Amino acid sequence: MLTCKQLVEHASDFLDARLSLRERLSVRVHLALCVNCRRFIRQMKVSQAVLRQLPDAAIPELDALLAKLAQAQDPSRKY
Repeated sequence: MLTCKQLVEHASDFLDARLSLRERLSVRVHLALCVNCRRFIRQMKVSQAVLRQLPDAAIPELDALLAKLAQAQDPSRKY
């Protein structure tokens, strides 16, 4: 059976249906027995759904803010 740490390592592939049958079964068995990992997978699904709803186009204000934050972290770099 998978450990919780192993499940976390497989979580993205599980949600994206990129696991082999054996790996999927291992994840499902673990989820059947572990309430914390079930909660984690539910949270991952919600996060994916929210991210899918974000606009694809770049947001100029966000890009400018990210550049300012990066500059504040490392003033020696030019962005």
